[in-house]
Amino acid sequence: MSLWLEPTDSPPPAELHTYIGGHPLIAKVLAQRGITSPTEAGSFLDPRLYRPAPASDLPNLSLAADRITLATRNNEAICVWGDFDVDGQTSTTLLVSTLRGLGANVRYHIPVRGRESHGMKVEVVKEVIDAGVQIILTCDTGIAENEAIAYAQSRGVEVIVTDHHTLPEILPTALTLVNPQMLDPDHPLRNLPGVGVAYKLAEELYRRAGRAGEAEDLLDLVAMGIVADVAVQRADTRYLLQKGLERLRNTERLGLQMMFELAELKQGQVSEAHIGFALGPRLNALGRLGDANPIVEFLMTKDLAVARVVAQQLESLNAERKLLTSQIYQGALAQIEQDPSLLDFAALVVHHPTWEAGVIGIVAGRLAERFHRPAVVLTGEGIARGSARSVEGVNITEAIAAQKGMLFTFGGHPMAAGVSLEADRIPAFRRALSTGVELLRGGAVREPLRIDAFLPLADLSLGLVEEIGRLAPFGAGNPALTLATRNLKVKSSTIMGRTKEHMQVFVEDEAGEVQKVFWWNGADNPLPEGRFDLAYTVRASDYRGERQLQIEWVEARAGEREMLEVPAPRVSQVERVDCRNEVNPLGVLQALQARGVQVWAEGEARAEVQGVDRWGLVPAEELAVWTNPPGPREWEAVFSRVAPEKVYVFARGAEVDRAEEFLRRLAGLLKFAVRTQEGQVELARLAAATGQREETVQKGVEWLIEKELFVRNEEKKLEAGGGLGAVSAGTEAALRRLLEETQAYRRFWENAHISLGQKRST
Repeated sequence: MSLWLEPTDSPPPAELHTYIGGHPLIAKVLAQRGITSPTEAGSFLDPRLYRPAPASDLPNLSLAADRITLATRNNEAICVWGDFDVDGQTSTTLLVSTLRGLGANVRYHIPVRGRESHGMKVEVVKEVIDAGVQIILTCDTGIAENEAIAYAQSRGVEVIVTDHHTLPEILPTALTLVNPQMLDPDHPLRNLPGVGVAYKLAEELYRRAGRAGEAEDLLDLVAMGIVADVAVQRADTRYLLQKGLERLRNTERLGLQMMFELAELKQGQVSEAHIGFALGPRLNALGRLGDANPIVEFLMTKDLAVARVVAQQLESLNAERKLLTSQIYQGALAQIEQDPSLLDFAALVVHHPTWEAGVIGIVAGRLAERFHRPAVVLTGEGIARGSARSVEGVNITEAIAAQKGMLFTFGGHPMAAGVSLEADRIPAFRRALSTGVELLRGGAVREPLRIDAFLPLADLSLGLVEEIGRLAPFGAGNPALTLATRNLKVKSSTIMGRTKEHMQVFVEDEAGEVQKVFWWNGADNPLPEGRFDLAYTVRASDYRGERQLQIEWVEARAGEREMLEVPAPRVSQVERVDCRNEVNPLGVLQALQARGVQVWAEGEARAEVQGVDRWGLVPAEELAVWTNPPGPREWEAVFSRVAPEKVYVFARGAEVDRAEEFLRRLAGLLKFAVRTQEGQVELARLAAATGQREETVQKGVEWLIEKELFVRNEEKKLEAGGGLGAVSAGTEAALRRLLEETQAYRRFWENAHISLGQKRST
């Protein structure tokens, strides 16, 4: 189960709430996500108020447009080289459509996965050039294809690369490279997927042809690619998705209209969720299990018969894809059940030599969602090839790239990647990748569950769903809201679904209000006993033509468990100074100490900075918090003891939040107690010495005793043991959960979006 992170209690700025209007939840969520001014909120909610960046901001795009314009004028043969996933399909279609519309001599090639895999293979490039191509224009691929591009150049063929994947150490020597990863991290175009880069090129080409408005006809394709590629919805990427969804709901593409019909979707109500769960998988099925090249004509055809035939083919392949995905997913779960230690790692890595390569990326996505951590699914003997999917806050390509010494190939973007390595090296890769992921996540194995708001059941309605819809589209960078209700009980439940895999649960709150909740794939899970808190999402469904509220189960936890809270909920009149980003934090701390400011530091850091632990603190007007508190109770206790008027927050991480380090330090303290204190030591003192909560130390002592590193004698005092015991799975899991909770709380201190340096209520 995840650690739940509760939203702050502080209200949003009054001017923001006044500007937004409607349900107060909307302004509060915007503020929690860093959007605090009416201007920011307006451009986030309404694409008409957003000012997109010019296409020319993309590095080298003008040079690419120059060469394509010249090639069009000279009737040179251009080959658009794409990829077989949805981002690649839509990118290819968009550029082919644009170039045809501008009168270019254009053809296209999408690699056939079973024969070519991703990217550009020299032998296929040779075939394309032999067929008369003079220029290759890539989309959603090419940035790492050094060998193939060098070969094309040796044949006198220029290559223009448009891509969005992570830049390799050595860039290819193409005519020009257009990639938003070359921009500053905060540039509004930085998060564009492949189809977004292709659109910007098309936008520039149409502008030069004096037909600027025509580019907007392509935005339905852009929306499909953005969602399917899980692009981060920030700045221009979000703007293009908003505009693209508008276009998609009014698209005249017969292929898409046939897909809506067969998927039983109402065109005027198509959303990002429908792309992610209905349209995208159908298009992906063709690329994963067959040949994606026909999709280009399918998305451009004016022939209804052609559109219907291909749409039916997509339905058939999608059914096959579902079956294969289900089989592999169940196989992966079986591996985890047989070897629970796989979940001890920050990255979940599973492998089977015969899994179908075409669908393992989907399985990786499901595993990442279920287990709240990046997942890698590998297949093949000898050389294992696979796909990785990530979770919010972890750049999986960055984490994989750090292990390049043991890999054959890798590449991707923050949320998805591909990788290949020797199958024998998978265990080492699992360990190394997990270490990298832990570093990116601040030491946590599981991603905390962020709760956007707590509401009574009576507040849940279609009206609320419509209000929440103002924040859409949702996705990476703008996750769907997770709501929660406290102190529920199960009133009744029913197993449902074609294969009895789902559950319908009726829950009741303390006021007697009852709501129906769908727990997808929850049939095999036990229902909570007694009172519990429930996290869920809400949306509208059109079951049998009637619009209804649909509540979907996310996670439950025992009702009495304490939520993680904002630090110092009672520091309403205390001035807080943010020192978290100081270039020389130790120098700043020493200057404070020189004028007598008391420093709270625990664990090994206490001696390093000459600080005081929680039991040595005394009342004072000022307090410097060097190490992050381990939990809200500990912080409240310290704050009550010192009662400061001014707090300097350094929020330095602790070294002992990983189980191995914590147990090593705890064992050392206990050995010292055995030698000098006859095996007697206070739990509270151990907690301060390790910088942990008392319950964590208690569980750590239990672990060491079960391991028989220590034993209790007849007087219940500790003595050194031989270390030959076996630790129970329950103790191991409980200790790791407690440490994960502390890690999450410390990360909150490191990253919380709270005002510091001024007086405010919290």
